[in-house]
Amino acid sequence: MGFVDPLTALALSFAFLGMLVYKRVNLGITLTSSALLLSVLAMEPREIPNVLLETSTSTLTISLVSATFGIMLLSQLYKETNLVETMSQSLSEVVNNSKLVVSLLPAIIGLLPVAGGALMSAPLIETEANKLRLDKGMKTYVNIWFRHIIFPVYPMSQVLILTAALTGISLASLIVRQIPVVMSMIVVGYLVAFRKTATPRNDSEKNSVHACLTANLKSLLMTFSPILTMIFVVAILRIDVAIAAFIGIAVLILITRPSQETLSMPLRNKALYGVTLAAYGAMLLRHVTIASGISDILGRLIANANVSEVALLLTVPAILGFLVGSPSGGIAISVPMLAGALSFAAPAAALLYIAAYLGYIGAPTHLCLVLTADYFKCPLGRLYKYLIPSLGASFATAIIVYFLV
Repeated sequence: MGFVDPLTALALSFAFLGMLVYKRVNLGITLTSSALLLSVLAMEPREIPNVLLETSTSTLTISLVSATFGIMLLSQLYKETNLVETMSQSLSEVVNNSKLVVSLLPAIIGLLPVAGGALMSAPLIETEANKLRLDKGMKTYVNIWFRHIIFPVYPMSQVLILTAALTGISLASLIVRQIPVVMSMIVVGYLVAFRKTATPRNDSEKNSVHACLTANLKSLLMTFSPILTMIFVVAILRIDVAIAAFIGIAVLILITRPSQETLSMPLRNKALYGVTLAAYGAMLLRHVTIASGISDILGRLIANANVSEVALLLTVPAILGFLVGSPSGGIAISVPMLAGALSFAAPAAALLYIAAYLGYIGAPTHLCLVLTADYFKCPLGRLYKYLIPSLGASFATAIIVYFLV
């Protein structure tokens, strides 16, 4: 027994976590310090070093932390080498359709999991969005919505990898169950943004287009090759995500041949270590919650409350993802809370993931949302007019998939 009873310890730790979130403290520091506080309050002092050692030496933790570090490092190198700008320019030239460009560009930039990365795609879609005569609210919606469509089926997504690690469900099982949700998000996004929008006529000379197409296609494939290599290594060769991330980095270095200064720039970026620490903090929080017995206590309370599994899987992660402004944070807290009451089979894990993710997309603390709205000078009320119905339709699809797949 610790200093206080387990439920009081949990309440105090979550209050501390909420305060850090409100103060916009880095998520890695927030999760790790909250987990440490919970261990001090709820566990015997002699048990704490064992939990820390078990978490730090766990194969799962090492793999998750290494994968997170590698993926973030690759993202930063894409930015530092200007490969991301080359990629977006090539896509604009290859895809000669404004509607496709403004939806594909945010999705492609979304392959690089950089905090606030929607700000990278906002300037890139602006010209094409103006051709479509989209207003401020719709420009903001398109950039936010299509940026986040790819993540539920992207095998290099840290959030998906974290969910698989915490629930013990394979990455492939989670991705398969997210495919219908992603398809519905694409349809919803297209209907909301483009169903009343005419495609602008392109007056470019066909010969000019054909002359440049091959060069631009080669450039697009070249810039995509580090990401495509990672996906191939994970999906086809079944190699660990952490190893795949560093293979992707090696491919990028071979393509761009960056200077020593460019290579070292990401290593001086605090965001790289903050996101990596968040992966460790999530695992530590899980271990502490289980070792202290809090997970079992919560499980019994939830079972006695007679709340349906679907309601728990939808509301708990969605609310936490919304409040924390992070899908990783929402999942890291939800899984230990619900582990004592639920069995995390693939349908349950998939629903928990998408609930946390959709809750995060609509959060006013969501950095991509705030930065994009600020860039396009869009009031949040105008954005939510489009965003709330889209989220509602996506939640509905996720529930249908849970029962049918």
